[in-house]
Amino acid sequence: MSNPQQLRYTKEHEWLSATDENGVATVGITEFAANALGDVVYAQLPAAGDTITAGETCGELESTKSVSDLFAPVTGEIVEANQDVVDDPSLVNSAPFEGGWLFKVKITDEPAELLTAAAYTDFAG
Repeated sequence: MSNPQQLRYTKEHEWLSATDENGVATVGITEFAANALGDVVYAQLPAAGDTITAGETCGELESTKSVSDLFAPVTGEIVEANQDVVDDPSLVNSAPFEGGWLFKVKITDEPAELLTAAAYTDFAG
């Protein structure tokens, strides 16, 4: 399992990109989480305009094995949900760091406990 170095990670297995010039970052789940879930068949994502709070539930992924809550890695306002994942949830499994991203958020607060790729790899084993 290779976790991209430029991303930051949560202990709930979400990843967060660096912010763009507008303070917007992309969020997804890690390959570790996608593999643990199994085949994702349904994605409930936050909608544009929704406010999310770091550490709180902001959606869910349903797989053939279970339902898993999505936790917000940061606090902010959703600017875009990935409609491609809603239409084809298997993208979460096949491309968790590319086309399987979940949503984009304009960050207003970022917790200090986000992990580097190396720290996440150590944590996830």
